[in-house]
Amino acid sequence: MMAVLISGAVALVLSLLGTPLFIRLLVRKNYGQFIREDGPTAHFTKRGTPTMGGVVIISATLLGYAVGNLVTGRPPNASGMLLLFLMVGLGIIGFLDDYIKISRERSLGLNPKGKIIGQAAIGITFAVLALQFPNENNRTPASTEISFIRDTGIDLAWAGAALGLVLFVLWANFLITAWSNAVNLTDGLDGLATGTSMLVFGAYTVITIWQSNQTCQFLLEPGPECYEVRDPRDLAIVTAAIVGACFGFLWWNTSPAQIFMGDTGSLALGGALAGLSILTRTEILGAIIGGLFVIIVMSDVIQIGFFKATGRRVFRMAPLHHHFELKGWGEVTIVVRFWIIAALFVMAGVGLFYAEWVSAS
Repeated sequence: MMAVLISGAVALVLSLLGTPLFIRLLVRKNYGQFIREDGPTAHFTKRGTPTMGGVVIISATLLGYAVGNLVTGRPPNASGMLLLFLMVGLGIIGFLDDYIKISRERSLGLNPKGKIIGQAAIGITFAVLALQFPNENNRTPASTEISFIRDTGIDLAWAGAALGLVLFVLWANFLITAWSNAVNLTDGLDGLATGTSMLVFGAYTVITIWQSNQTCQFLLEPGPECYEVRDPRDLAIVTAAIVGACFGFLWWNTSPAQIFMGDTGSLALGGALAGLSILTRTEILGAIIGGLFVIIVMSDVIQIGFFKATGRRVFRMAPLHHHFELKGWGEVTIVVRFWIIAALFVMAGVGLFYAEWVSAS
């Protein structure tokens, strides 16, 4: 537990104190955000605000995890390293996207093909490696079974190991793409994605600590109440670091934002959320815990689909938070109310997680 606390505290302090230093660096280099011309006119005042703040979130997470392990004298485990690999890998793709936007002075970064190839390379590598590294109990970081609160018994390897690997890679990459895009779409108002991520990863910190305390690894006869997760304590250290990093960054990212996380941060956080759902065996539960992200991405899907089918729009603008902006809601009002909705989803997800454990025990 000490490693978890140290990791979160170190990441918080580094993010809180490091963000203003990074802001000065970005301002000196004139690395500012470009704003869509078709967006809400109130956003034009944000033109030139420093972006790529996800660099701070990623750096603080890595250092928090490293210090938490070093101080407590524990070595890193496969699950934590895989989660960080996915987070950093997608963060690099986001960084390239942000850098192209800035250097070419446009609101579009990497071309879609390049972005898809980059995400696929990181996602496939993560998925393949997640089925390796068995521990002394022959438990790997991930499982080919689709999971809700635990593995459901629906095994993608039902027709053989080779096909199972292919199907798992496809399933994992679907989750990675979905979550990274969901967080990316949510990052449209000051503090919205950061605050929501803090709540969601906070829930996963609770879940991973609980899984660590109820692990099957040290039981001679594991029962239905324990969890078949390879390294829950290591995952708790990473998630605590992410919460701390988001907490410190939110101080500078809340309205009026002095810095944006950019695609660097949103892709990294989305990838981390997807990786957590896979490694904790909570893939479906993750959609409840991160319910606000799901609602926002679905609003975009509905808008595009309905417009292509009928030529009309369901919302004034998608994603959903921009619809309420155009209805006249203040930015802070939207963000706070969406945080409340996010918190309700988080409580529902954690409540389901606990209720399942109570019924199993």
